[in-house]
Amino acid sequence: MTTVHENTTAYGHRQAAVYDAVYGGRGKDWVTEGDELAALVREHCPHAASVLDVACGTGSHLRRLVELFDRADGVELSEAMCDIAAAKVPDATVYRADMRDFDLGRTYDAVLCLCYSIGYSTSVDELNGTVARLAAHTAPGGVCVVEPWWFPERFLHGFVTASSVTEDGRAITRLSHSVRDGDVSRMTIRYVVADAAGIEDFTQVEVHSLFTREEYLAAFEHAGLAAEYREGGPNGRGLFIAHHS
Repeated sequence: MTTVHENTTAYGHRQAAVYDAVYGGRGKDWVTEGDELAALVREHCPHAASVLDVACGTGSHLRRLVELFDRADGVELSEAMCDIAAAKVPDATVYRADMRDFDLGRTYDAVLCLCYSIGYSTSVDELNGTVARLAAHTAPGGVCVVEPWWFPERFLHGFVTASSVTEDGRAITRLSHSVRDGDVSRMTIRYVVADAAGIEDFTQVEVHSLFTREEYLAAFEHAGLAAEYREGGPNGRGLFIAHHS
């Protein structure tokens, strides 16, 4: 039986259980990305000794960052993802909290929000509030790096992807179909997982806001950060790099 779950903020246990295998099978290199992120941080903040990975997922970037900085911690809303990250990176503290209102009571030399998690903000007001929380945790002289979701003019309506991976006695197929619905995108993701116990399939609908570049830049300005946009980034959507103004 297929289960459909619409999810705008956090991954459930079934999605979390296949996350690393799916993205590893698609060729994602978390170690190289971690090295590149550390180099980017030190390009803008040479003295950086601490880093916070907001919406850290299963902690795959965090596992590399903890080797490259004196302190590396994570924030994650999904209980399932948080549990995996905490087990994967025992040298980091992984806080279960919402990026929209978290308060850790301290700052970091670098604050990262990657994998276009910022796109889960449901309105411009919520975007402004989320960026304000990132800014509040960025130390004076530090750097804040945010990976956006697609800008409206770059989103491809009807875009589809397919991938599959087999590892450790388990085969996983992931299919996705994305559409634009006004100022948001809806990506329907179908998973089929086969192992010794049988075959299970489930469907997740991810909703992201299609904020403009100007709306992102205004959110940084509203939070007291001066930001620039750089093309490229880990997933081809670019990066915003910001400092306290």
